[in-house]
Amino acid sequence: MRFRLAGLVAATAALGIVATAASAHRQWMLPSSTIVSGDDVWVTVDAAVSNDLFYFEHQPIRLDNMKAWAPDGSETKIENGATGRYRSTFDVHLTQKGTYKIANSGGGIMGSYKLNGEEKRLPRGTRADQIATAIPAGATDVKLTEGWNRNEIFVTSGTPSDGVLKPTGKGLELVPVTHPNDLVAGEQATFRFVIDGKAASGLKVTVIPGGIRYRNALGEKDYTTDANGEVKIDWAEPGMYWLNASATDAKASIPNATERRLGYVTTLEVMAP
Repeated sequence: MRFRLAGLVAATAALGIVATAASAHRQWMLPSSTIVSGDDVWVTVDAAVSNDLFYFEHQPIRLDNMKAWAPDGSETKIENGATGRYRSTFDVHLTQKGTYKIANSGGGIMGSYKLNGEEKRLPRGTRADQIATAIPAGATDVKLTEGWNRNEIFVTSGTPSDGVLKPTGKGLELVPVTHPNDLVAGEQATFRFVIDGKAASGLKVTVIPGGIRYRNALGEKDYTTDANGEVKIDWAEPGMYWLNASATDAKASIPNATERRLGYVTTLEVMAP
């Protein structure tokens, strides 16, 4: 089991995605603002993996898979991207009114096998069409796991809209009942989670307020989704929050993979009443 968790971390690092079950490091994106107004507005996003939320001290999230969608569903450009030692940063020009989605998502293959009694791992970045050549003849105890992870944030120019909130039907996704850019301290929010478009019941959802570098307690709260895949979250105070959910099932799309691991991360801003 220890190898399989380690393999998950290695295979997803290229996507800037780290398995929180195996490591204290957390991936996150932090927008300069989640709600903006005006006719010519931009948002700048920091993207990193770190132990202390929203503090740069471990490694950047690479921008290879970073995409953004405008309120009408069209893909918009990631501009002025740069990757440094501890973080990546980029801009999105908000040319439409409504809610944008910015996401870093993708999948990977993790695996191991034994050759002459020695356990070996699949090379990082192995694709589905490379598995046959990556595993040598005579290998035994082959174990393959498919991973699919999504890290996304939402930013609104003017009035919030729902176009980009519709699920894609692939992997683990958040379908907000309460709009993610309409969160207020002291007001309960309802979020719905789906896996491949279907309600994800019994899913563990963890919420952690930012600023953990400056307090002794992590301050996390754990929730479990109901039969409709929904959780109701209470925000104790305003600020930036990190939300994470993960699931494991046997619905891998890769031949001979026995397990699929799904992850979801978002950063949410809760305003003062």
